[in-house]
Parts: sequence; structure tokens; C-alpha cells
Amino acid sequence: MRLMAGLTAASLKKHPSLIPLYFFVGSGCLAAGLYTLRLCVSTPDVSFHCKLIFSLFLLFQFYSPIRDYSKEKFPEERPKID
Repeated sequence: MRLMAGLTAASLKKHPSLIPLYFFVGSGCLAAGLYTLRLCVSTPDVSFHCKLIFSLFLLFQFYSPIRDYSKEKFPEERPKID
């Protein structure tokens, strides 16, 4: 079975214009992978630790120009988040 032109080192010597193409496609794939890894590790939207879910939820504050949620009274049957 023969490979397509440009997939081996010997054929890249015959087609040097493919080298920048491989470089930029490879660097784009690497950048997309690193960006996805950064999103998984650094943002609070994704959590791999179940114990941290509620503590990360407390970081977000709701904003409403009508209601002040810090003074809002909630029912007693509500579970404690602390």
C-alpha cells in the first residue's frame, strides 16, 4: 500500500511547500488542545471534584436591580450549603 505524497520524510523533500502547512496545522491542533485543557483546569464552570461544587457556587453572586438577594428570606426546608 502506497502512502499519499507528503506523508513521509522522503516525499516531503520532493514537496517542500507542504512543510509550512503541516507546521501550522500541527500548531493549531496543539493550541486548541492546550486551550481546552486550560478551560478544564482553570474555570469554575467545570469541576472534577464533587466536594468543591458548592464552594465554587458561592463565588457567583446573582444581580438583580429589583431584588436584593442578600436580604432575601428563604424557606426553612431549604438544604444548607455551608
